[in-house]
Amino acid sequence: MTRFILRRLGISALVLLGGSVLMFVLTINSGDPLQDLRESNDPNRDNLIAQRITTMGLDLPWYQRYWQWLTGAAGCLVGRCDLGTNRAGVEVSSMLENAASSTLRLVVGATLLAIVAGVFFGILTAIRQYSGFDYVVTFFAFLFFSLPVFWAAVLLKEYGAIRFNDWIADPSVSTLTTILIGLVLGFVVQAALGGDLRRRLMTGGGTALFVVVAITYFDAVDWWRRPALGLPVVALVSIGAGALMVALTSGFGNRRVVRAVGATVGLGLVSYLAFGGVLADPTWPILFGLYAVAVVIALACGWFLGGFSRRTAMWASFVTASVMAGTVVMDKALGAWAGYLQLQPRPISTIGSQTPNFDGTFWQDFLDKGTQLILPTVVLTLISLASYTRYTRASMLEVLEQDYVRTARAKGLSEREVISRHAFRNALIPLTTIVAFDFAGLIGGAVITEAVFGWKGMGELFRTGLTQVDPGPVMAFFLVTGVAAVVMNMLADISYAFLDPRIRR
Repeated sequence: MTRFILRRLGISALVLLGGSVLMFVLTINSGDPLQDLRESNDPNRDNLIAQRITTMGLDLPWYQRYWQWLTGAAGCLVGRCDLGTNRAGVEVSSMLENAASSTLRLVVGATLLAIVAGVFFGILTAIRQYSGFDYVVTFFAFLFFSLPVFWAAVLLKEYGAIRFNDWIADPSVSTLTTILIGLVLGFVVQAALGGDLRRRLMTGGGTALFVVVAITYFDAVDWWRRPALGLPVVALVSIGAGALMVALTSGFGNRRVVRAVGATVGLGLVSYLAFGGVLADPTWPILFGLYAVAVVIALACGWFLGGFSRRTAMWASFVTASVMAGTVVMDKALGAWAGYLQLQPRPISTIGSQTPNFDGTFWQDFLDKGTQLILPTVVLTLISLASYTRYTRASMLEVLEQDYVRTARAKGLSEREVISRHAFRNALIPLTTIVAFDFAGLIGGAVITEAVFGWKGMGELFRTGLTQVDPGPVMAFFLVTGVAAVVMNMLADISYAFLDPRIRR
């Protein structure tokens, strides 16, 4: 494996080198970097032109300029990056740091959401092949796949930002709208779960009734402007997550896993009460530190209570603890929503990644950055969701026809065990390649999304550099996307060996 990784790294380095030369040459020949100054009527125009020629090295041959960039970029391997300056004399390294942090916040969130939702719907459609639910999901998958990014972004700005901001000033949901929402969600849930007619009617009717009652209650208590979850909801979500993980991994017949997950939930709820004061206004180091403690507690519960199912118990406890941590973060953020609306009456902005000079508590600042993430994240998620859904469905259908799956069913294993233990893991093998390419592709594909939503990220860096015929920002963009592609493909190769032990040989 070590020799394989080193060989791949060497080949990838040669590909990056060749690509960087091509990108550099194409950029510097894409226009005239002095055009704006040549058309200027400034009396100091000649001095400005001479200064820019010196700053950008335009008096040097292209290969010498490229060599200067390459030697500076190679310093990143030892922690001394020197990516030069842009035509205004600003350090490209500092520009790249700000742009990369902004874009990665967007791309990582969109990728995770797309993977989770795509795998979920892909598995359901494979299990429910040729059903009405399968056809509906397939239709929307192709629709999202062919969706123009700029068009979807403009629609989201209109309905997800402008009209939502108008509605949240005095929120209310009419009775007709409430009933329609309940009926639609009831129809979707019964279609996803399936069953005979009686079971479908009970599932759909129960879901619709629950949704109607919940929305009516939210309207009555003005939950839209003063939301909260509280300990009961956190406990219910945690117990539900734990029960789901037990059902998907070992089943409730394995008491050791049940005890490990139950202990994780119990200790998590106690910790929620114990650290309530700290979580009122924490910092990022404190928040990540508490999450690390939660993970350690979960793994310890799985280790000491799992017995012969120790590995399964640790995995189930870890996922349960992570879901609990996310629920607690959501609870604290929702508790700060009312105060945030007083500072920001129109919370969803159509431009920018955060409010300039925003002054609020930790959770209010968290909401400010989080609300700006919603719309561009949704755009990128919808585009990637289609690919993950279709690839997961195709992979699952292929795996479900294999002999070892038929053997597992013939041995009397439940359908849950056949799907989760035998089919799902093997269906993930081709999906790892898609994840690797998609992550790197989203960084480059975010150029249009960032332009529409006014994000100062990698897309803005690339677009500005290309418009100004400035190779510094463009090459910084190429460096990040190229390295991301290499690293993600390497992780995909390593994941193959983890998912299928035969590949290790």
